Amino acid sequence: MQLTVRVKPGSRRGPLVEDTPEGLVVHVRERAVDGGANAGVVRALAAHFGVPARDVEILRGHTARVKRVEVDA
Repeated sequence: MQLTVRVKPGSRRGPLVEDTPEGLVVHVRERAVDGGANAGVVRALAAHFGVPARDVEILRGHTARVKRVEVDA
């Protein structure tokens, strides 16, 4: 399944996935430096959906806060 998620890098609340009326919001502790936040997003979404991290892929938005993600569930 494909999802659009909003990422909050450097969050004290992370790792956390919230389901809001606007969609999924992923809070991660990692900063957006050298792909750290993207790796945190993959790990957080994998834990949220109960799948291995290899089954979560960022399709679009590697440098943006709004990302298109595919989860093979």
